[in-house]
Amino acid sequence: ALYVVNVERNGKIIYTWKGNQRNTHIGLYDLQTKQNEHLYMFEKNLHIISCSINNERTLLAVSFCQYTEEERASQLLQSVSRYLTLLIEIHPINNVRVLKAVDSCVRVQFLYPVEGRNASRESRLLLVSEDKYIEQFDIHVAEEEHKVVIQKSGQLPRAKVVDDLIWAQWDMMEQRLFYIVPKESKSTLKCVQFYPDENFNSILESHLDIAVNDAQLKLVNFGYDYCQDQDVASKSLNLQVFTSKAGGLCLCCSLVSDIPHEIIYSIYFLHKGYNKTFTVSLERAESHQLKEVAFMNLGYYVAAYLPGQFLHLLNIQHPDLLCYSLFLTGEDARMGTLQNCSIRSPWVSTVLDCDAGSLYNVSISDSALLQFLQKSKQDFERLAALHCALLYFQHTEDLEMQIIQWISENLSTCHSFDPIQEFIIASLYCRKCPETQNLDKLLPYTSLHDWIGVVPGVICATDIISLPVLEFQNSKGFWEKLNSNLESVKYAEPHLHYHNNVLRREWRNLSEEVRSILFGLLFCSFWDFCLFTNQREERRTTAYLRNIFENAKNAMSLHDCCSVSEVRLVPLFEEEDYQQQLLMGLMVAQLKDHLMRHLQYVGKKKIDQIVLDYVANLLNLVHRIMKEVWRRYQLHSCIFCFDERGSAGEFAAFHIMSRILEAANGMCMPLPPGFHTLHLGLGVRCLPLHTLLHYIDNGVLQLTETCVRKLLKDLDDTEQNEKLKFSIVMRLPEALGQKVRQYWNHPINANLIARKYVKLLLEKLENRQCSRPIPERLSPVEFLPLNYLTNVLAEIENQGVHPYEKQDHVNARFVEETALKHTMTLLGLKYS
Repeated sequence: ALYVVNVERNGKIIYTWKGNQRNTHIGLYDLQTKQNEHLYMFEKNLHIISCSINNERTLLAVSFCQYTEEERASQLLQSVSRYLTLLIEIHPINNVRVLKAVDSCVRVQFLYPVEGRNASRESRLLLVSEDKYIEQFDIHVAEEEHKVVIQKSGQLPRAKVVDDLIWAQWDMMEQRLFYIVPKESKSTLKCVQFYPDENFNSILESHLDIAVNDAQLKLVNFGYDYCQDQDVASKSLNLQVFTSKAGGLCLCCSLVSDIPHEIIYSIYFLHKGYNKTFTVSLERAESHQLKEVAFMNLGYYVAAYLPGQFLHLLNIQHPDLLCYSLFLTGEDARMGTLQNCSIRSPWVSTVLDCDAGSLYNVSISDSALLQFLQKSKQDFERLAALHCALLYFQHTEDLEMQIIQWISENLSTCHSFDPIQEFIIASLYCRKCPETQNLDKLLPYTSLHDWIGVVPGVICATDIISLPVLEFQNSKGFWEKLNSNLESVKYAEPHLHYHNNVLRREWRNLSEEVRSILFGLLFCSFWDFCLFTNQREERRTTAYLRNIFENAKNAMSLHDCCSVSEVRLVPLFEEEDYQQQLLMGLMVAQLKDHLMRHLQYVGKKKIDQIVLDYVANLLNLVHRIMKEVWRRYQLHSCIFCFDERGSAGEFAAFHIMSRILEAANGMCMPLPPGFHTLHLGLGVRCLPLHTLLHYIDNGVLQLTETCVRKLLKDLDDTEQNEKLKFSIVMRLPEALGQKVRQYWNHPINANLIARKYVKLLLEKLENRQCSRPIPERLSPVEFLPLNYLTNVLAEIENQGVHPYEKQDHVNARFVEETALKHTMTLLGLKYS
C-alpha cells in the first residue's frame, strides 16, 4: 500500500511503500508532469513518520521509528533511540548524516525559496520535536565530482525558532509557521514568517480564549503519520488556521459537546475582531460515522465538513451576516467520494484523503450551485447561493443570464431580501473591487443592513475578541492586506461603505429646484437648461448643477460606448430624463467625494474613472435585465401601440419593471433614461384604467413627455379613449402639461388650456397697473362678461406678458373662442 507522508510547496508528493523483501521505499510524484521518481530505499521494514525533500532535490530528510514499544520490551534494546532523523545526499545517493537520535518523535520540513529563484547551494530545514520546540538547520552543499555533498563534516549550524509550543501548523505555500503557546489561563496564537534571505521573524500575536490541552503536541501540515495523528487527535483540540488573498485570517476549532447528536465548532475571524460559534443538531448519527469536523480552505470560503452529515461554507470576506454562508445537508453536502473518511486541507482548494492517500482539488461547481438556487425554498438558502454565484465565480454572460432568469421567476418568493438589489450591488462590487486595493472596504456588497432569519438546526453565537497585533515594517502582500483589514475594524468599518442617505436627501432638494426652473423653460431641450442657468444669480448653485449634469452625460457616454455594437432590443437611452440624469450626476459626485476621502493615494483621475465606470455598469446591469426579459418573452423593440391590449408576456415584463423600480427607489439608484416611458407604455397596454390611475397617483408609474404625447396623438377620441386622455391630462405636472396638451385637439383640452392661460395672465397682473379696458368689438357675440375678460387679457398681452410664447395660437382670442364653444356645447347649440 502507498502512504502519502508529505506534500511540498511545489506540489510534489512524497510517499512510501513496502517492497517484496519488506524493504521501505520513498518516492516522489510530480503533479504537473505526472511522473514518479524513486528517491531512496531502506533495506528493512520501517515506519516512516516524516519526510521532506529540498527544492533542488539533492537532500532528503527522513524521520522514522526504529521499533515499536512491544519490540523494545521483547528485545531489551534500551540503549537504542526509538526515533531516528537522517539527512541523506541523494544526488546521487551518497552520505547519510544523523540529525537526531532521540526517544521523542520528530517531524522534518525543508523551507522553499520563492518561485523562479535560481538553485541555491544552501538549504534550510525545520525540525519539529515532540518535546515542544522547533529549530532550524542551515545546510551548505557543494559539488564534488558530479556529486552534491554536504560541506561541513561537523555539527550543522542551527537556531531555535520556537520553544514551549503546544500546537503548530505549517503554511507551505507562504512559508509561515503558526503556533500556539500557553500563557496563564489563555493561549496565544503567534506566527513566524520565513523569508528568502534566510531570515525569519515573529510577525503576529493574538490572544485566544481557547483552552488547549498541553499534554501532547498537535501538528498540522507537517507531514502525515496516520497512526500517530489519530492518537494525538483523540487527546487534543482540532485546530486549523486559514488565510485568504484578501487579507482574511481565520482560526477554526472543533469543540467537545456533551450531547451525543450535537456538533460544536468555532470560527475566529481574526481580521474582523469576532468569532462565531456554531451548534449543529444532527438529524441522524450512526455510531460508525466520524464526529470530527474537518476544516478546508476554499479561498473565499472556509468549509466545516462532517462527512455524511453537513457542509458549512463560511464566508471569510463577509462573515457578519449568517445568510451569506451556505449550510448544506444531505446530498447537497456530498463531496464526491469523500464520505466517512479522514481528510486534511494542505493548501487552498486542496483536500488529502488520509485513508486512501489521494489528493483532490476542491471547488464549488457553478452548475450544482445554480441547481441548488433553483430548488431552494427558504430565503437563507437563496441569499447564500445568490451571493456565492455573484461574488465567488467569474462573471460570464451565461451565468448572468441564468441568474436573471431565476430572479424574474422568484421575485415574489423572496421575502427577506430583494434579489434585484442583491444582483446589482453584488455584481458591481465584484467587477470594480479587484481593480484597486481597499476599494472592497468602501463599496457596498449587499443591500441588507441586518438579517434576523435563522438556519434550521444551527445555532450561532457571536462574541467580540481582541484584534491581533502585527509586528512588521514595509511588509507586502498578505500582511499588508491583513493590516489594512485590522485598521478598518479599529477605526471606521461601519462608516466606510458608501450609502445613499445623503444622496436621497440631496436629490429631492435639487429635483424641486430644477423643476421650478424648468417651469419657465417649457419648450427648451434639457441641455438648454444648463445654458439658461448661466444667467441666474446663484452662480455657485449654477456651477454645481452644471457639473452634476456633466457627470451624468459622461456616465451615459460610457454606456453608449459599451453597447454601440448591439442592436437596441429594449428602447432605452433614447430620450432625456432630467430626474434620472440628476440622480446619476449626484451619485457620481458623492461617490467621488467618498472615495477621495479614503483613497487619496490612488489619484483623482483614477477615482473619476472608477466612479464613472461604476455608474455606467449600474445602468448596464439594469439594461441587461431588461434585455433578458425582452428575449424571454419575445417582445418587440417598440410596444407603444395603444390601440390594443398587452400580451401575457408584456404583463410579466411590466411586473418585473415595477420590481426594478421598487429596487431602484429603495437604493436611490438611477435608471436608464427611457425606463419610465417604457414602464408607462406597458402600463397603459396591460392595466385597466382604474388600476393605471392608481399606479400613477401612487408614484409607481411616472408620466413622461414621450409616452403622453404619443398617447394623445395616436389614440382616437372614442368615449373610452377620451376618458383615458382626460384622466392623464388632469394628472400632468404643470410644466409637462403645458408642453403636451397641444397634441390633443379636443374641446376638453382646449378648455383646460384656456383656463390655465387666464389664470397665469391674471397672476402676472397682481403687481402691474392695468388701464381700464376700452370696450371693443373683438367678439362675434355680444356677451359683456366675456367681452370684458377678453379686453383685460389683450391689455396684459400688450404689456409684453406671454406665458405661452412658444404656442402662438394661445392668446386672448383663443380663450374667447374656447369659452364660446364650451358655452354653446353646454346649451346644446351649434357654434358657427
